Amino acid sequence: MSAEFIPHLRFLKTLVAALAVAMVLGLAAIVVILWVRLGTAELPQLPDDVTLPDGATAKAVTFASDRLIVLTESDQVLVYDGKGALLQSVMLTQP
Repeated sequence: MSAEFIPHLRFLKTLVAALAVAMVLGLAAIVVILWVRLGTAELPQLPDDVTLPDGATAKAVTFASDRLIVLTESDQVLVYDGKGALLQSVMLTQP
């Protein structure tokens, strides 16, 4: 080996070390961002009791800011308030 390769190897060693540090810092930043974003999710206040109409079976449930929305197996949308009282019932029709 000649002496002219040594500065190039030193440069490559420094470059690899710098890229490793950048990768570790980037990964740490991603972990911190996920920790902050996922750690502050507040769940809505759910009513203690929700009574579905006779014969209705829940197919899907979702939450709005102050409402609970239930889709039944018969494609009926039930909208409840924050205390569990039924506000509105809408029957969906297939096009």
